[in-house]
Amino acid sequence: MRLPSLLRHAMLPLFAALLLGACHGKDDPAQPGGSTPEAALQASVDLLKAGDFNGLWKHTLPPADYANMRADWQLQQRDAQPISAEDRARFNETMQKLTAPDAENKLYAELQPKLVTMEQQYKDQLPVLISIGDAMLKSAVAQSQTLSETQKAQAGGVLDVLLPWAQQTPWFDQARAKQAVGVAVATARKLDLKSPEQMRAMDFDTTMGKYATGYAGLKQLLTIYGLSVDDTLNSVKLTPVSSSNGHAVVKVDYILLGKPLSTESKLVQENGRWYSEDLLQNARRSHQQLQQAAIAGAPASAGSVVTKD
Repeated sequence: MRLPSLLRHAMLPLFAALLLGACHGKDDPAQPGGSTPEAALQASVDLLKAGDFNGLWKHTLPPADYANMRADWQLQQRDAQPISAEDRARFNETMQKLTAPDAENKLYAELQPKLVTMEQQYKDQLPVLISIGDAMLKSAVAQSQTLSETQKAQAGGVLDVLLPWAQQTPWFDQARAKQAVGVAVATARKLDLKSPEQMRAMDFDTTMGKYATGYAGLKQLLTIYGLSVDDTLNSVKLTPVSSSNGHAVVKVDYILLGKPLSTESKLVQENGRWYSEDLLQNARRSHQQLQQAAIAGAPASAGSVVTKD
């Protein structure tokens, strides 16, 4: 499922802000924001681990901004580009394969000889190809107009850890591939998506539930290949750096694939509650652009409201 503009552009800073600690008091995650910067971030971690994306957005945005995002969602869905016949056919074929009776065994039987061929052809080349992909990602991050210098440094540190993992992971391993196929099939069945039109017609709450299902499946797939999202979230420690005049900075230390990483998260206080400053700015920027497009009579689709990258 393709994320609309606000979700797509906010996810990187949101996930950077959510890799936060377990050593501070907790607030009720159902409440917007936090009573302290640390409590706000801890509640976000709990919601992310649970895959409660609707609750996550409701918590990480002030009530008025959350209401705007829900209204903007309907606007984006209404004005989205028509679904092409090619996209519809591709979607239907994929979902039919994934949800057919005995799909696990059928798909693995189809995949197994391909894995053998791919291992023979690409095993020696794969580390180089991954390095090229890593360089392209780093270049895109460096040239981004929506990420701050701090966020660019954060993303670079994460990529530096992910590169050796991607190069050393046995992607062609038969046992892991069979497990992965099983997860993909189970996830597709739980999603229960009959057509791309059904996806387009879903309301915000339903879509967030589908995201939660997809997210749970993705975490399972990553775990099969040695990357545990929950282990990373559980490893995080917070250290308050500064707090004055409604602005705070929190130092974040965490472990990714056995490697210690550190970053900082900026928070802002509104009506006595604390929120991620980057996320709030992105949400308000996206809302403003959607409103401007609507006033100008332009389509308010995700593709027409991209922020600057």
